[in-house]
Amino acid sequence: MTTAEIMNRGMKCLTEQMGIVDAEHFISVIIREKFDYTKWQREYYDAKTPEEISAEASNFEKTHPFTSNAVRL
Repeated sequence: MTTAEIMNRGMKCLTEQMGIVDAEHFISVIIREKFDYTKWQREYYDAKTPEEISAEASNFEKTHPFTSNAVRL
């Protein structure tokens, strides 16, 4: 997959889930803050117990049930 294809799919996911205004805001924050997603993930999950992560995942699954309209990556 080309860089352009990845970017197009990413923008499609963001705009479908957040709307165009919030998607653009998200991107501007990422750029302005020099956001390091890997570092953020590490800090976020290191601060949680396995039980907390499991509970969050279970809650997400309950509030966002799988549908055939799911975004395919």
